[in-house]
Amino acid sequence: MDSIHLSPRLKAVADFVPLNARLADIGSDHAYLPVNLLLNDKISHAIVGEVAKGPLDNAHHELKKRHLLERADVRLASGLAAINDTDNVDTVTIAGMGGILISNILNAGKQQEKTFKTLVLQPNTDEQIVRRWLTTQHYQIIDETIVQEESHFYEIIAAVVGEQQLSDLDLIFGPYLRVEKTATFVAKWQKESERIALIFKQLQAAGKSDTDTYRQWQLRYNQIQAVIS
Repeated sequence: MDSIHLSPRLKAVADFVPLNARLADIGSDHAYLPVNLLLNDKISHAIVGEVAKGPLDNAHHELKKRHLLERADVRLASGLAAINDTDNVDTVTIAGMGGILISNILNAGKQQEKTFKTLVLQPNTDEQIVRRWLTTQHYQIIDETIVQEESHFYEIIAAVVGEQQLSDLDLIFGPYLRVEKTATFVAKWQKESERIALIFKQLQAAGKSDTDTYRQWQLRYNQIQAVIS
C-alpha cells in the first residue's frame, strides 16, 4: 500500500469523504489517505495531525514527495488539538484506532468546543462505543460499510451533525450494515459466533454453564444468529 494505491480499508474511508472537503486526518501516520485525496482533487486542503514525531516525519516526507506541502499542514498535536478555528475544517477522519480511543479523542475535542460537519471513523474495535458516542453527541450516521483485509474486518462509519436514535442492535451491528447484510458482514459475525462457541465449551468444561457469564454470552450468540440468519 502507498498513497497511490490505498488498502481496501483506507479506500473505503476515502470514499466517504465529501467532495471539496477541508479535511483533518487525525493519526495519519504516512498521510496516505490525505495525500491520495489531494492527488485526486477530492479535497481542497488537508490538516495532518500526529501525536508522535516519527509518524509526523513520515507524513511530512510523503507530502513532500508528492509535491503537496502547499495544500496541507502537518502538525504535532494530540487529537483534535491539531485543528485551529481558522483552518475551516469541515470533515474529520480518524482511522485505525480502537473505538474507545476514537471516542476519547472526540470527547476531548468536544470539551474544546470543536464540532465538525462530517466525521468518517474507522474503529478497529468497539464499534458500538463509537456509534453510541455519535448518537449522544448529536451526530447522525448516514452510511456505513465493512471491508475485509486478510483475516481482519473493518467497519467504516460516516456521520453528519444531526439527531438520531439507534436500537441496541443498531449500536452493535450498525443501522446500515445489519440491513444490507453483505457477505463480508455475515463473515465477520460468523467468525464471532465461532469464537463464542469455543467460550461455551470452556465454560461448560469448567462447570459454569449455569452462570450469568454463560447467559450473557448466550444472549450475544443468539443476537448474532438472529441478525445474520
